[in-house]
Amino acid sequence: MGTGKSSVGRVLAKKLKRRFIDLDAVIEQKTNKTILEIFQCEGESGFRDLEIQATREITLQKRTVIACGGGVILNKINIDRLKANALIVYLAASPSVILKRTSRGQGRRPLLKVADQVSRIEELLNFRRSFYEYAADIEINTSKLDINAVVEQIMGRLQKNEGFDF
Repeated sequence: MGTGKSSVGRVLAKKLKRRFIDLDAVIEQKTNKTILEIFQCEGESGFRDLEIQATREITLQKRTVIACGGGVILNKINIDRLKANALIVYLAASPSVILKRTSRGQGRRPLLKVADQVSRIEELLNFRRSFYEYAADIEINTSKLDINAVVEQIMGRLQKNEGFDF
């Protein structure tokens, strides 16, 4: 969260002339609930089940840029489905940058509903980092970059990838 997945994804999709899909938005649309409401009603495990279902559906679509929630990598089936037809871009950021970016949407981040948000972000990053690195085809640290700079870096890396179809 807070690394730029949705913002970068939208701009990247436009540059690539592809459809943009935000996985969390798909889940919200299917359930007619916000992510926060899903976490409150069904807990994180209920949300992860919905995430698996939505990932299965969207990975069938071609020529799309998909912004996945930061926890999508916690389930190997999601990664296997994404890797079957996509390149995975891991956008990283420092805990302080993530806190700054996520504080704009106070109350919308169920995993940050804790007193010490910096510690929680560090805990999540430390736990998930190896999953992100394992899954990623491309890794970019967005901490000191604006959206367009991140998109340009991704585009440059995609051009070097023989399997990518422009």
